[in-house]
Amino acid sequence: MSTSAGQADGGARAGRAARERPIRVLVAKAGLDGHDRGAKVVAAGFRDAGFEVIYTGLRQTPEMIVEAALQEDVDCVGLSIHSGAHMTLFPKVVELLKARGAAGVLVTGGGIIPPEDVAALQRLGVGRLFGPGSPLSELVAYVRAAVAERRASEGAAAGAGSAKGPTPTRPPS
Repeated sequence: MSTSAGQADGGARAGRAARERPIRVLVAKAGLDGHDRGAKVVAAGFRDAGFEVIYTGLRQTPEMIVEAALQEDVDCVGLSIHSGAHMTLFPKVVELLKARGAAGVLVTGGGIIPPEDVAALQRLGVGRLFGPGSPLSELVAYVRAAVAERRASEGAAAGAGSAKGPTPTRPPS
């Protein structure tokens, strides 16, 4: 087997494994919000749906959330915010993920968020947001579909790149 064919096959196997692994979700309580019952219910719902769940606990900074997301190689960050700081915390997490090369991580969440703020956050790259009383089945279905779509598009992009083989390089002059 040629090196480029082996690399393409290895890349295809790695992409397939990433698409087949359980969805990894980080559930985080950002800022000074001390109300965590909803986040714990959501984390348990994701776990019961077969997701791998990492719960960060209370009073996390955006930097701590992004660091944990990167260390845990998550597909999704779910923020629970009831403090009114959603217009600061959600955009900061999205910005930090992009800066760290993890723009493909879905950022979603919920809390007490006015409809006009939901629209503004979605324009900034935040996914669907859920209010109190949202059925867990809706959250699970949304995250499952959004992550599958992202994995498929990443797999297609990786497949297109690996089909070409290695990028030719010039020997040093």
